[in-house]
Parts: sequence; structure tokens; C-alpha cells
Amino acid sequence: MWRGAIALLPALALGACPAASPDGQSGEAAGDAGAREETAPAPSPGISRRSASSALAADTPGTTAAGHTFVAPAGWSLTVRGAASILEAPEGNSRIALIDVQAKEPDAAIAEAWSLYGRPPQWQLAGTRPGPDRNGWSGQRVYSYRAPPGEHRTVEAGVMQRDGRWLAWIYDVDNGVADKRSAAISLIFDSLLPEGYSRESFAGREAHALDGERLDELVAFVERTRQALDIPGVSLGLLQRGRKVFAGGFGVRELGREERPDADTLYLVASVTKPLTTLMLAKLVEEGKLTWETPVTRVLPQFALGDADTTRNVQIRHLVCACTGLPRQDFEWLMEFQDATPATTLAMLRGMQPTSGFGEMFQYSNLLAAAGGFVGGQVRFPGTELGEAYDRAMQALVFDPLGMNATTFDFQVALAGNHASAHALDVDGNPTRSIFDVNYAIVPVRPAGGAWSNVNDLLKYVAMELAGGRLPGGSRYVAADVLNERSEPNVRIGNEAAYGMGLVVSSAHGVRTVGHPGSMFGYRSQVFWLPDHDVGAVILTNADQGWTLTSAVERRLLELLFDGEPRAEDDVRVAAEAMRERIASERELLAIPPDRAAAARLADRYENPALGEVTIRKAPGDVVFDFGEWRSRVASRENPDGTVSFVTIVPGFSGVELVAGEADGRRTLTLRNGQHEYVFREKS
Repeated sequence: MWRGAIALLPALALGACPAASPDGQSGEAAGDAGAREETAPAPSPGISRRSASSALAADTPGTTAAGHTFVAPAGWSLTVRGAASILEAPEGNSRIALIDVQAKEPDAAIAEAWSLYGRPPQWQLAGTRPGPDRNGWSGQRVYSYRAPPGEHRTVEAGVMQRDGRWLAWIYDVDNGVADKRSAAISLIFDSLLPEGYSRESFAGREAHALDGERLDELVAFVERTRQALDIPGVSLGLLQRGRKVFAGGFGVRELGREERPDADTLYLVASVTKPLTTLMLAKLVEEGKLTWETPVTRVLPQFALGDADTTRNVQIRHLVCACTGLPRQDFEWLMEFQDATPATTLAMLRGMQPTSGFGEMFQYSNLLAAAGGFVGGQVRFPGTELGEAYDRAMQALVFDPLGMNATTFDFQVALAGNHASAHALDVDGNPTRSIFDVNYAIVPVRPAGGAWSNVNDLLKYVAMELAGGRLPGGSRYVAADVLNERSEPNVRIGNEAAYGMGLVVSSAHGVRTVGHPGSMFGYRSQVFWLPDHDVGAVILTNADQGWTLTSAVERRLLELLFDGEPRAEDDVRVAAEAMRERIASERELLAIPPDRAAAARLADRYENPALGEVTIRKAPGDVVFDFGEWRSRVASRENPDGTVSFVTIVPGFSGVELVAGEADGRRTLTLRNGQHEYVFREKS
């Protein structure tokens, strides 16, 4: 399941453009893009090079001064200043600039880009990292800057080359805007192509059989990638034309032990649970117990959001479509879960407000998805406790019919048998055991991401999807039209993907791909299938850096199926290098143990009405922030604005930043996440 500490979209996570960080809300915008009209050469097919300050009515094709193509999102405005095309978000405080520059090397290209943007960067350079060659671009380099926490924004820049010419980009975006408009940001970068370049397409090609050398190469690639990224264990399953062509494991289930994972090893599959949950809802639709348009309050009267009008209009489909306008708000359930139940999960929604209209944009909400599962449970087993009803409905309608005999929501059962332990990189970049206790936060939210499963069970699910709702032997499990409605696009994600109902649907490279990724602490997973080619895959990993592996394996599989450009290997090499450079640059800024004077100014206890209490435990040479359900040693970091941040360094949940301050005579710690800010105040 996607959690707040990682990027929402694969395109962002892979480093093709900066990740939308979840740690802030507002800040001063650079320049005055959208307020001027200037003329520059080179006509655009959709946007005049004489730009207008008014918002675009629809997603609109455009070109840079040198003729490179991009898509400007609906609602954004475009200003052209000579060689700079500057896109501004509707909120008016966030800009992405695409700038054609002439320079001999990346640093000079970046310097020229900032000059053409309108002002030099006022933030300290935090570090650089490489980006992969793709979509006709080469020589990519990303530059990260240290914006003060109070500005609540992410500032990055980058350069890439085509035929010896540089294109630079500047990402100067309020973090709340990035959280809300991640799909639009992805659209800009996904669509950015060199002049005259045609994206690689596999449309019309027949998939090769996954056997012999092709299968051997894919298996070897998984192992090479696992080692390159320091991932302890991986389990992989492949289906083609109704046949299981591979099911096995790589590496170890736990560092320091010899047991190898296999196709029966259980992993916490996180948001891969979502398509299973919507499958349960599809069965109820087929049985006539509800429809996708049934108002939620008709089934679950206690359901409510912070906005009454929205509550009345929420239908079953809206709970699982990521299109209702409710922003991601994960810290409430990640930080305060000791006494949480499904009922308190639903109650949490009462305080949450939508920040966009129905169907207006992609906004991912784990709490809404959880409500969808609990609604289904109540339809199947009315009057039963929410969690029990959901578990029973999943068992009766999904796990038992599909023969998913090992899949469970019971942590105790999963951890007692053949399972993979959670891992992450520590603050110095070394692989180690990850924090695990925070994973229990998913239990009261489990329809969104609480299943433990393995390759063999998930292959049975994927096989059913590929068979259009039929089971082995040909018997009908669910009607094809009801099943497939889940993969009908509801809201766009970037240029080539959309979200259905608990499913991501992609048309990249002219091949339709359906599936869902998953992320919890120390686990990354991915299931996907190619409906038109009868191919499916399950990839499970026991490390946070498994995200890169799942994306790379998907890419390598497409290369082998369709004779694609062999870029996956280089993607992994560049991603591993970028990961280590990022870790090293961030580590240089941290003081471990924390600065003694800054630590001495901390109060003993703080509290926040939404996230509970944090107790500060000081010892010689160490400071621990204890949030009750979990705890972490912290580092300190001096910020450009003179403030001091305390940053968690526990593997798996590192990078949670709390800025020390004072308000109304009380010491405070401020935590920012996406569109939200949480202030912990000194407790007397």
C-alpha cells in the first residue's frame, strides 16, 4: 500500500521527475508566471507560444522553444519567457518550468535554467543524483535543494540531453499542491518528449512465449536486481496462456538466516489487498445485494465525511475509485492505532474534508478504501462487527472460491509460519531489519492493505482475472462484465494510466496492463496482468527498496515479451546509484546523536489531538521519540531558516521530520504531511 513516505506514482519514484514530497503545505512562489505574456519562436500544436494567464480549459499539447513536446494540465496556466515555458498550478504558488538551454555540461545548464526562470535559486544545494536514459533523453541529472521547512515546498531541478541539446526543468512546488495534483504533475513529465521522438510502442506485436532463454534471462535479471538494490528476498510468479511458467524465490527470508523464500512464503502484500476487496464487492453486485451506484449511507448509516453534501453523494464506487476528492491522510491511522478498530477508522472519516470535486482528479485515500471493504462486509453479514464481517465476506466470496488457502488477515498466523521478514536500509544505506510494529496499524484499516499472501495464492487470483472470471476447469466464478467494470478508468494518473476501482490501468507502450502495487513497512509488492496477451505476474519483496525492483521487473518482462529496447538493466544501475547518492547527501546533513543544545531545549512530552502523544527520552549520546505504538532514535538537522528539525532514523520509518518551535509560550514540534500540518504542543 502506498504510504505517505514514498512517491505515489511509479514515474515519480523512478527519478524521471521529482517526487511529490508529503512534508509541507504552502510557501512563497518563485517569479510571477501566468501574469505576463511574451513572444518566443516555434509554434505549438495546442498552445500558442504567446501564452495566456488564464487557466487552460483542458489538457493541452504544447512545445518548448526548441520544439520538445509536453502536455499542459487542465486548470494550469502557461507563461512563456523566451526559452522558458512555465506551468503554474491553479493554486498560484507552484510552478514547473521547462527550459531549453545551451551549455557544455550539466552544472552550467542548470545555472542558465535558473537565470531564465527569473531568479537564481535561493536555496542551498542538498545533492545531485543521476536519472535514467529513457523516452529519447540521455545524460539526466537531478539537483535537490534545501527549502526551509516553513516554506512547505520541494525544490528540484534537472537536465537531460537530446542530440547534444539540453532541456532543463525546474520543480518549485508547494508540497500540499504536489500531494493534491500528483497526477497532473506526472502528466507533465510523462508527456515530455524530444522533438520528433516517437515513444516506443509494442502495439500490434504478439507476445513471445516465456520459455527457454527468455525465462532464464528474466529469472537471472531478478537476481541481479535483488543484489544491486540490497534486497534480502524476492518471490516471483509468472503466468502465460493459462499455465504457470515460474513460481519461486530468491535470496533469503530474513537477513542473517539461510531460509530461502519460495512461492509459498507469505508477505504483507499491502495495497494488493485493494483489488481483492473490490472483487468481493463485485461478487455482491453480481448477487444483486448492491450496485456500484448504491449510496453508502443506505448500507452503512454511520458513514460520514466532514462535508455533508459529499457524504450524501458518495456511492459504493466512490469508496474505491480514488476520485472522490478526499486527500490522502495516513498519519492519523499510522501514528495512533493501539486502540483503533474498524469503527474508529470510520469515525476518523467524519473529520476529513474533500479538497477537490468528484472525478476532478486522482486523490488516493486508504481510509475510503477501508470503508469500501467494511461496507461489503456489512452487506454480506449485516449486524456483525465491521472487521469480522469483512474477514468473513472475503473468506466466503474471494479466498475460498479461488482456493487462496494461505491468504490471511491474521498477523499471528502469518508470522508463525513460512513468511518473509521486513527490511529497509538504515540511515547509512546498509540493509537491515525494518521496524515492524507500525505494520499493525493496517489491522483496523485492513481492506485497504492488510492481507498476507504468497505467489501461489495470488497467481490463482491473477489467473481468474485473465480468464475473465472463470476458474480452472472453466466454471464461472463471476460475470465478466461485473469483474471488468473494476478496470474501467475513473480518473487519470499521468499521461498513460488511470485508476479504476482498486486497480491501476496503464496503456504505456501500446500494451494494456492492469494491476496494483503495494507498500507497507519493509514490504513492496506488485501484481499485474496483460489482458490482451494472457500474461500475468506477481512480485513480492521484503524490503522498502523493492519498489525499484518491481518496476524494473515489469519493464524487463515487457522487453522480453515484445523485443523491447533493453533499458531495464540500465534503469536498475542508475536507480541504485541515485539511491546511494541520495542517502549519502541526506546523511551529511544529520547530526547523530542530535545536537546537544537543541536536544536540551526539548520538552519531555508533547501532544496532538489527532496523532496522540510523543515522549522524549534522553540518554547520554542519544534521543528517542516515543510515539507510544512505535519509537525511533532521532537525528537533528539545522535548517536554512535557523530552525532545527528532529528526524526519525529507525529503518523503515526514517525521515519523519518534526520541526522544533514555540507557540503561545509552549514548546512545539510540527509535522507536515501532504495537505496537512500537525502541531504537537508541550504537555504540562
